[in-house]
Amino acid sequence: MVTTLLTHPSSEKHATPEGHPERPDRIRAVNAALAVEAFSGLDRRFSRHAEPEELALAHSPAYVEALFAASPSEGLVAIDADTVMSPASIGAARHTAGAVLDGVDLVMTGQSANAFCATRPPGHHAEPNRPMGFCLFNSIAIGAHYARNTYGIERVAVVDFDVHHGNGTQAAFWDIPDFLYASTHQMPLFPGTGAASERGANGRNIVNAPLPPGAGGLEFRSRMTEVILPALREFHPELLLVSAGFDAHRRDPLANLMLEVGDFSWVTQQLMAVAADCCDGRLVSTLEGGYDLVALAECVSAHVDVLMS
Repeated sequence: MVTTLLTHPSSEKHATPEGHPERPDRIRAVNAALAVEAFSGLDRRFSRHAEPEELALAHSPAYVEALFAASPSEGLVAIDADTVMSPASIGAARHTAGAVLDGVDLVMTGQSANAFCATRPPGHHAEPNRPMGFCLFNSIAIGAHYARNTYGIERVAVVDFDVHHGNGTQAAFWDIPDFLYASTHQMPLFPGTGAASERGANGRNIVNAPLPPGAGGLEFRSRMTEVILPALREFHPELLLVSAGFDAHRRDPLANLMLEVGDFSWVTQQLMAVAADCCDGRLVSTLEGGYDLVALAECVSAHVDVLMS
């Protein structure tokens, strides 16, 4: 089976202000990196857009309706201090969520071995009733609910290695014991959540492994090996979803971790091994952060190269 790459041109149309780190050049850098001959074997598809009722799987219907209503007809509108919408933003966010839904369909029906969603805006900061941190809809949480509702599976795990804690995914999973959220991230750092003591309503389905500023690959691999991967194997997911943020790279301007490209290859290998052992290899990864364009392109290339192996 193949690795599927899910994209959509709307990702480039989601505009942000001059100087904003979550900018269209991010997806252009990713697309250029994956256009080379080494990735010619990818199954390339445009994603569908998620319907409002699908977005409401992880958000309140009132929130979905309010965000649609806030979409401007021209110019930019600030949703919060960091999160901005242009006329094309809702479409881009719907296609980003739709990419995860398509990825779930492809791996659950055996059409693809795994999938990578190269879309924007990111999603893991969006809470059930609040946009936040560049994020409008929480695509990965929507995908987890969709997988359960559509395919009847119970245990869905999300592993998040973005440098910022995915507060939105944690909030969405907090009261659902059959959903596991596991995260490595820098702390202290935006959004301020993600302490190891935050364990979920049942004390087991939220697993945080924070890293101090300046931590590098050795510390990252240690926390993954000692905390995240054992919890993931014990949970034994039927589907593994990955919030793939690459802003823990040492070049990234928004944080202070010191990971290298090889660390992202390594963690992808580890997650694929868990997926192979627990859920017939079913893994869907979606782009979250990563704001240095060179590092982003290199890390995405390494991540997808391992997915294809």
